[in-house]
Amino acid sequence: MSQYLNSGHWADQTAEKILREKGEKETYVCASGITPSGTVHIGNFREIISVDLVVRALRDRGKKVRFIYSWDDYDVFRKVPLNMPRQEELAACLRMPITLVPDPAGKEENYARANEKIIEDLLPRVGIAPEYIYQSGEYGASRYASQIRLALEKKEAIRRILDAHRTAPLEEDWWPVSVFCTRCHRDTTSVLGCEDWEIQYRCSSCGAEETLDLRKTGAVKLPWRVDWPMRWKEEGVDFEPAGKDHHSEGGSFDTAVQVVEEIFGGAAPVSFKYDFVRIKGGKGKMSSSLGEALGLDEALEVYQPEVTRYLFAGTRPNTEFAISLDLDVLKVYEDYDRCERLYWASGETEKEKKKKEKEARIYELSQTGEIPSRMPYQIPIRHLCNLLQIFAGHGDRVIAFLGDVEEDQIPRLKERCRCAWNWITRFAPEEFCFSLRSPAAGIPEMSPPQAKALFLLHQTVKDRMAALGEKDFSTCLYDIAAQAGLESTELFSTVYRALILKDKGPRLVSFLYVLGREKVLELLSPWAASGLKGRDFS
Repeated sequence: MSQYLNSGHWADQTAEKILREKGEKETYVCASGITPSGTVHIGNFREIISVDLVVRALRDRGKKVRFIYSWDDYDVFRKVPLNMPRQEELAACLRMPITLVPDPAGKEENYARANEKIIEDLLPRVGIAPEYIYQSGEYGASRYASQIRLALEKKEAIRRILDAHRTAPLEEDWWPVSVFCTRCHRDTTSVLGCEDWEIQYRCSSCGAEETLDLRKTGAVKLPWRVDWPMRWKEEGVDFEPAGKDHHSEGGSFDTAVQVVEEIFGGAAPVSFKYDFVRIKGGKGKMSSSLGEALGLDEALEVYQPEVTRYLFAGTRPNTEFAISLDLDVLKVYEDYDRCERLYWASGETEKEKKKKEKEARIYELSQTGEIPSRMPYQIPIRHLCNLLQIFAGHGDRVIAFLGDVEEDQIPRLKERCRCAWNWITRFAPEEFCFSLRSPAAGIPEMSPPQAKALFLLHQTVKDRMAALGEKDFSTCLYDIAAQAGLESTELFSTVYRALILKDKGPRLVSFLYVLGREKVLELLSPWAASGLKGRDFS
């Protein structure tokens, strides 16, 4: 059990609220869910991990928790996402349940399952393991037949609740259900009437007219604003957050509270609203249907799992924030590393202890599983990026170069190397990236003073680098600039061009020492050879 449960973290505060409002129970139910109509993006993940963090907070208090995740895969296919192939084939399935839409990639049994499987395969990587409920299966098995019948009987009471939060009343022929035609499978139907367990409908697409028994059909479904509160009652949900659009005044959460109490005789769960997650540089909130989304899989290509969790554990749910793919990625890693150091540090003053409590709880909740038995290997992320570029992305070579990484620290460091290299090669700004000059790139042209400076540097590296520390070697660089008649800034840009064919690069002296004497001599050899022929740099 954590010693930081009283740190004031929002997940712990929510857990305490659940215990106060729901009382002592054998099992607490925490719920989340989404329609798998497109990419399950990092904004959707905010709800999943928000629930997971509260689940952890409850379990840290010794409580038994059931964490359910509902796939609303019996929802209607309304729009073809712009990022999907086979647009015409998908368009032919509009108004059908998304479980009847084919997988555009041809790998899974249907479109919904393809989207579900992506997230189900990814969640264990970030330490999340919910119990999945597939609503297509629940409706298909007529599990909700009694609740659907109750909603039909209380049609006018539901209409009154919904109309109270609408600018215009529902149509006269409105019913609190939708029916998928059993012939063409579309929801382009009109309810003609109902009696006892039977419901009659007509389809405007194919002309079918049929009477269905609610106890034997899966074709009848409750609409979202009725379905959601019905499942609160059925599943005994104690906690479920929702986005700020659902939590707006008169929004779906407000109506769901009334519906669950007045229609189904249940109680609303404890909840909070979470804000949108944006991509830095993006426009508005992410949208799966428009194809403008960053998937969790894509985020994990840049952020290692613990850092991904940290982004959410360290931010209150009602705060909007952006997932960055630019240079801010480095700051996120630096902030996480600082949090990690604080967790393993021993605070002295009361102020230090208080700060540690807050950061330590965030660190605990950021871990994908058990907390390591000792602090993981830390290397400044910028230095790691430089090493990876020197070693052409080979994390194993970087780890071997560091020389002091213990066996149990290697897996996490290798994962960080992988993420850092992905960021360098895909998202890092051009000025941040470099590669060592190869023989195929040729020898950059230098002025006589620049060539002389490179000759002198070669000699200094050859004769003195091994004996000097970085501070003393830095002094030598300024001496070389003076001897060659160059300003120090020009010397630095000259050396960078000789090494990486760019005018700027990592901090030069440290860079030279990381490259090592032999590699530096190899890269400077063209100017050493020309100088040795007669040392004529005029």
